[in-house]
Amino acid sequence: MNSPIYLDIGNTNAKWRFEGDYFEVPITEFSFDILPKASKIWVSNVTSKYTITNKSFISVVESQKRYKSLISSYQEPNMLGSDRWLAMIASYEMNPSKGFIIIDIGTAVTIDLVNNSGLHLGGIIFPGLSKIRNTFDHFPIAKDFDPKEISHSTKGAWSIGTLNLIVNGINQRIYDLKDGHPNLNVYITGGGFKEVEKYLNFSYDYHKNLVLDGLELFADNVG
Repeated sequence: MNSPIYLDIGNTNAKWRFEGDYFEVPITEFSFDILPKASKIWVSNVTSKYTITNKSFISVVESQKRYKSLISSYQEPNMLGSDRWLAMIASYEMNPSKGFIIIDIGTAVTIDLVNNSGLHLGGIIFPGLSKIRNTFDHFPIAKDFDPKEISHSTKGAWSIGTLNLIVNGINQRIYDLKDGHPNLNVYITGGGFKEVEKYLNFSYDYHKNLVLDGLELFADNVG
C-alpha cells in the first residue's frame, strides 16, 4: 500500500512530503492531480485561493483545543490557523517539558508563545516581507544594499525600509517575550527565513518544514 502524503497548502506555495521526499510548487501551479498515488492525504490548508472539494481520501486538519498536554489559548480553537497549530505540535514534540517561542516567516509572519506547561499563551501576526513590498508595485527592490544605512535612492530606501520593518518587528517582539520568559526555546520556520537570517539578533533553532513535521505527528497520533 502507498504511503500517505502530508500536504501544506499556504498562501504562496504548496508543499508536501511523500515517502521521505519533499516537494514544493507555487500555489498557482498546484493541483491534487500532480500528487502521486497515496493511501491518504493529510492536509493543512490556510488559503482561500484553493478549495478542496473531494474529501473521500483527504483529511483536512483543523486546529484543536488540545494535543497531548499542548493546549490552545483560542476560545474557538478551529479559528487558529492550522499551520500555526501544527508548527506548535512539532515544536512541542521536540521537548514536551519545555516551553517555546515559534516564528513562522512566510507570506505572513506569525509568532506564538507556549509555556513550560504546554499552554499556548497567544500570538501575533503581521505581513511578511513580500506582502509589504507588494503594497506599492511602482517601488523597485534593490538587491545590493546595507540595511543598516540610509539610502540616496527610492529603490534603496524602499528596500531598506521594508526589510527593517520585518527584522525590527521580529527582533523587538522576541526581546520582549524573552524578557518575561527567558528560558524558552526559540524555533524558526518558513520560506522567508533566508531573507532575514543574518539580521536576527537572538539565539534560535531553524527547522525548514515544521508545519509538515507537525502534520505527520498529528496524523500518527490520531491514527
